[in-house]
Amino acid sequence: MLDLASDIVARATRLLFTDRDEPALWTISVHGRVVGTLLSEGGNRRLTWFGEADQRLVSYAGPLNDAEALAAALGTRLGLPVRLESLPT
Repeated sequence: MLDLASDIVARATRLLFTDRDEPALWTISVHGRVVGTLLSEGGNRRLTWFGEADQRLVSYAGPLNDAEALAAALGTRLGLPVRLESLPT
């Protein structure tokens, strides 16, 4: 139940902050391990991957405008659930 509540809060936070021009930062995790980040600043978004990130994630070159869709696209590429969590900036 706590996972569901946490997931709902994370989704709501992403929806509230994805359209703002203010900086926003998300962690990207697989199996609880953070493998990268998504940074939104000044209307531009960029992915940064850490050394242990799977090459299927690193090679992603699709759209970054929707955090929810990005998590789904990365999960499809990897064949595993991928979670994006918004962090306070």
